[in-house]
Formats: sequence, C-alpha cells, structure tokens
Amino acid sequence: MLGRSRQALVAVFTIALALALSSAGGPALAQGRAMPAKDLPANALRSGDLQAYVDAMQPGWNLGNTFDSTGPDETSWGNPRVTREFLQKLRAQGYRSIRIPVTWFQHMGPAPDYTIDPAYLDRVEQVVDWALQTGFYVMVNMHHDSGTWVIEMPAKHDEVMARFRAGWTQIADRLRDKPERLMLESINEPRFSGDWNADSPEYFQWLDELNTAFHQIVRDSGGRNSSRPLVLPTLTCSPSQARLDELKKTIDKLHDNRIIATVHYYGYYPFSVNIAGGTRFDDAARQDLTDAFDRVHDTLVAAGIPVVVGEYGLLGFDKFTGTIEQGEKLKFFEYLGYYARRQHLTTMLWDNGQHFDRVAYQWRDTDLYDVMRTSWVGRSSTASSDLVFVDKDAEPADQTVTLNLNGNQLVRIEYADRVLRAGRDYVLNGDQLTFRAGLLASLTAGGDYGTNAVLTARFSAGSTWKFEVVVADRPLLAAATGASDAFAVPTAFHGDRLATMEAVYPDGSNAGPADWTSYKEFGASFLPSYDTGEIRLLPAFFAELHDGTVNLRFHFWSGEVVDYTLTKAGTSITGAPAE
Repeated sequence: MLGRSRQALVAVFTIALALALSSAGGPALAQGRAMPAKDLPANALRSGDLQAYVDAMQPGWNLGNTFDSTGPDETSWGNPRVTREFLQKLRAQGYRSIRIPVTWFQHMGPAPDYTIDPAYLDRVEQVVDWALQTGFYVMVNMHHDSGTWVIEMPAKHDEVMARFRAGWTQIADRLRDKPERLMLESINEPRFSGDWNADSPEYFQWLDELNTAFHQIVRDSGGRNSSRPLVLPTLTCSPSQARLDELKKTIDKLHDNRIIATVHYYGYYPFSVNIAGGTRFDDAARQDLTDAFDRVHDTLVAAGIPVVVGEYGLLGFDKFTGTIEQGEKLKFFEYLGYYARRQHLTTMLWDNGQHFDRVAYQWRDTDLYDVMRTSWVGRSSTASSDLVFVDKDAEPADQTVTLNLNGNQLVRIEYADRVLRAGRDYVLNGDQLTFRAGLLASLTAGGDYGTNAVLTARFSAGSTWKFEVVVADRPLLAAATGASDAFAVPTAFHGDRLATMEAVYPDGSNAGPADWTSYKEFGASFLPSYDTGEIRLLPAFFAELHDGTVNLRFHFWSGEVVDYTLTKAGTSITGAPAE
C-alpha cells in the first residue's frame, strides 16, 4: 500500500485467503478430491466447490512492503528478509492464507524478451514453497507494475501488452507445478491514468484485455496451471458498481469455474485518513462499508463468483497507526470482519510491517489483533467511546457511554486486580453504561494529567473493551515564529488529545490542502507531539496556503475547541492564540 495515492479508492476492499492443508497439495479441484471435512464449512463439503476453497482461505494476510518494493530487493522498504520461521509464526496466529505481492519490472530485462532475473524468480519461488509447506493458501501477483508501466497503456498499448505477456509467461512457467493452494492474481489495482476515480470504456476494455491475456497465458502453460484458481481484479480493485459489473462481464465470457474476483477496501475516505471531520466510525462510515460489501456480494458472490478482499485496512496507516483514534479504529475492524463474514467474503489484512512485528513475532497492537481474531468467528462488543474524561478542576460527575453489545452481554468490569461492583461503581441500563462519580473520583485522586486508570469490560463472548479514564483540562496554545518547513505550535495538552484541525481564511473559505473541506488531514497537514508538547504544522499544509491570515481551530477528544491565528509571509510563519 505504500505510495498509494490519497484519492485511491474511497472504498477499496480486500478479502483474505488461508487454511492449512497438508504440504502435498491443496483442495485439488481438478482431481476431484474433496478437502478434509475439518477444513471446510459443514455445508460446503463438495469436491470442486470454489466458494469452499475461498472460505477455507479465511483469514488472510498480506506480506506487504517486501517483494512488492520497487527497490533492488525485498528489504528495500525496511522489512527484514522473509524466513521460514517467520511464516510459521504467522501461521500460528490463525492465518490460513497469505498474499505475496511482487513487483517485477525492476528485475526484467529489455524488450523483446523482458527476461526476469532468474535469481529473483528463485527467491520468490523459495518463499512461495515455504508458505505452501507451512500450510498456507498462497496468492502471487504483479503489484506495483500497475502504477509504473501498465499505467502507460493509453500511449504504449503494444509495449505494455508485450511486457505483460512476457512476464506472466515466465512466472506461470516457473510456478506451473505448485499445489493448487497457490493462486495467481492478474494485476494489483490496475489503472490507466493518475485519476483513481475515472471510468471510461477504454479503461474497461484494456483491463478486460489484460485479464483475458493473463487467463490464457496461465491456462496454456500446463501443469496444475490448467485448473489453478486464478484471481481477477476490478479496475483499481474498487468495489464500485460499474467496475464490479465490468469484471463480471469478463468472468462470464471466460466460462471458467476456477476464477476468483478480488477487490480492496480501505474504508470511507474521510474516516480512513482522518479528514473532513471524519474522526469517528460513524453511521456514514459504517454505511459505506455495508454498501460496498453488499454490492460485491450481490454482483459476484450471489452469481457464483467467489470474492477475496485482497487488501483491507485504513489509508491513514500509511503514515502511522495512530492517525485514527484507537476505539474508532477497533470499531471499524470489528464491523468489517463481521460484515465480510456475513456476505461470504474472505479478507486479507494489509500489513506492511506495522501490525505483526516480523522480528519479535508479536502484535504491536494486541487489542486490534484480538478484535480481528474474534471477527473471524463471531462478534465483539464495543462502545461509543473508549475515553472517559474527568475535568481536573471539577468534582467528577457520573459519565455515561453507550455499549454496542452486538449480541453479547456485559459480564463484569475490572480495574487492575479487582472486579468493580455493579450498582455501586457502575450501572448498566439497557445499553447505557454509567460510571459512578465516586468511582471516577477514586481513580483520579492523584489528579495527574492523562490516563489515570484503564477499565476492562468483559463480555459473554468476543474480545474485551478498554476504557481509559483521562484527567484533562483545557489545552493552552502559545505564540510561535518559524518557517514553513519547520513550524510548531507550543501546546500544553493538559492530558487531552487532538482529534482534528480546521483551517479557514478570514472570509470563511477553506484554507490549505483539500480545500473542499475546512478539516485538514491528520498526519498530512498537522501532527500532535505529546512528548515534546507541540502541534506540528507540516510543510504540505503551508505549500497550499496563501499568504496572509489563516484561522485555525483545534478540536480535542474531550470536546474542547481552541482557536489559533497564523500569519504567512512567504516562508515566514507567525502564530498566536486567537483573541
């Protein structure tokens, strides 16, 4: 996902693959052997059932920023070399399928042969073999080739097709005899211009040409490729209705019952990158996900074409995982896992190294992993927020949050090594959970800014939900001077956390990048630093800012709103709290 355009797929979506079988072969669709009963849903024990094959891949994971890197080798984007041990550790996390994105162009020779470096093919094949031997379903593709040379199709049609054919001819030949647990994917997020949202008859025609050529090359290469499951994408891997319809036309005309469709999903765009005030997984974000998965199910799955959501996550993770507030992030992943399962979609997590540590073999965010793991089989309970704020200078009052029980029941709430008492420490009335003032007073008696306690709610099923009890006061912003390449607003956060920032000119028009909204993108235009006590305004923000006065408004998670005024004169910046 690294390097993805910010406009890339307001809603792209991914389904995972995986399930351990013996290393000697997969569900063997061509030979007519049924997969072992323990590996398949009870209602899908039929030989040659491709939907059962895709179901068995759930859950799936992406080996991101590795072989898909555009540098000289798999380590060029910062990840370590893949080892057999790593794949075994990943398999132990419950993943049944692994997508291995591969970028090929920098390892291809010149026309007309476009010979792939044999050493690179050897290395890809080695990791594929390790993954198969570990019990994974495996998917291999052409990845960033889409945005480096396939995108030139409008001006270099014949050259692109020649290179595409040559590449897949060599890849297919090398992998032709691998078990059928290996899938081949035509091309990642195919596009033919820099506009991710553009549709045109030519774009659909060119994608059909690529997918059809890929299908013919692989099938004609013989061996197990004659019946191997093949994966075909929509334009940009978007789940828009027009793009789903066009892919279905291609699949229908191929008359091949070993075709899997793929789309990607990175969420409702404002929420996915934290822009336009999209700080919460609210009704709009939930509906975007629901509509996307419904379209995919109704267009493809219901027509007998299995679907893998080949990548899913949040676009804000390109910068860092804190772009989206923790509780809102967990609600997104919980609902995505649940609704994908409901619509019979297999999902594959995009992980470029920020989730599962490839050296320590541990999850960097165990709460996120717990929510994802539960979603493979059931639902977790969440809440309207995971933050309970207590005013530093006032007597604590009762605080109420709404529980999203999702079919579960609250069993108990714990603090440290004790169980809180229902009725005294908290009251549950339907889905309304109220923390008593006395409890909050005792937890915040020290009066220190920030998180004073973490309360853990346990439910009848699913993962836990943690509430942070936070002591906060109104943040204070100070005057500052600096330059547009390194400007920061000195900030006493007083225990609070920044949610978003608005920027407008004195006439009320929107200022800075993405001027269709006053709310700027978290991590792209601004970034809080709690350790150093400042809010950094980033060069990209100033690059699209006019000289003169700009009014900023900082919104904090406690509900506090603080105004600030900037003056820009070339590269010189001054700022002060608004009067």
